[in-house]
Amino acid sequence: MIISRTPLRMSFVGGGSDLPAFYHRHPGAVISTAINKYVYVNVNKKFDEGVRIGYSKNEEVASVAEIEHQLVRAAMTRLKIDGGIEITTIADIPSKGSGLGSSSSFTVGLLHALNAYKHNYISGEDLAKEACKVEIEMCGEPIGKQDQWAAALGGFNILEFHSDGSVTSDPVICKPETISKLEKNLLMFYTGITRSASALLKEQSMVMEKSLDKQNTLMEMVKLAYVMRDELCSNNVDSFGEILHENWILKKSITTEISNPEIDATYDLAIKAGASGGKILGAGAGGFLLFYAPFELHDRIKMALPHLRPINFSFENIGSKIIFYNQ
Repeated sequence: MIISRTPLRMSFVGGGSDLPAFYHRHPGAVISTAINKYVYVNVNKKFDEGVRIGYSKNEEVASVAEIEHQLVRAAMTRLKIDGGIEITTIADIPSKGSGLGSSSSFTVGLLHALNAYKHNYISGEDLAKEACKVEIEMCGEPIGKQDQWAAALGGFNILEFHSDGSVTSDPVICKPETISKLEKNLLMFYTGITRSASALLKEQSMVMEKSLDKQNTLMEMVKLAYVMRDELCSNNVDSFGEILHENWILKKSITTEISNPEIDATYDLAIKAGASGGKILGAGAGGFLLFYAPFELHDRIKMALPHLRPINFSFENIGSKIIFYNQ
């Protein structure tokens, strides 16, 4: 049996600039971190030559071509695994439409476990590249590249997206106490709303291809990624919420599908209770809300949002990892 553990991620600023509709025209950049919420993928040799897959449903098929789960089908095809295998997965939090990059974390974890199953070592960078090939090229998902890199590498990074499709990742370097204060001052809430990230990202891509104004808006968000990096590198944490807020206002202007009246009302309640900024994590319209506020105001913000479930988390420095290997 082999078990991989892959972190989810939260993205702070620059989201959307990792879409090819943007980075083929302008350089993209995102500030993000992996967090201590995980997707686990278990791989085991099956007693016969068939394939069994357990996720929100169970599949038992005779061949890879019959697999309904397109990510599993594509990953097994790419690695030339024909059958005789069982694959199951579990996650720490709701894995559909969460805004925490769960689909890419699953793909990264699956590829990691399947490579280990074949006795192959794969580096974090190659894992991210392979996950992008599976999701974007083989499965045709209209998504970006930030989630795969955050999940594969872990850590608190600035990711840059280049016109040739390449990605570079550099850690945000600052004092340990700066990251500790940031971690302490962030609050995350589950809205209970799930949505299709693919559909939202497809619409954002279409809008960017047609509108120069929307491209300019995203260019401003990319600038904010560098502003946030520089502020953190200067150990100035208190500007973090203001930058989040500015990014959120810009992001909402790209398409009306990113937010809705319920999310806007909740956001306003948090700001009135003491948050200096926040955002919906991921593509928008649901999933998890993130806010920045002095720690002493957290209880007041939670009381202002009784309809939402607060979620504790911490940053994760380690990317996808094989945590059990017994061949």
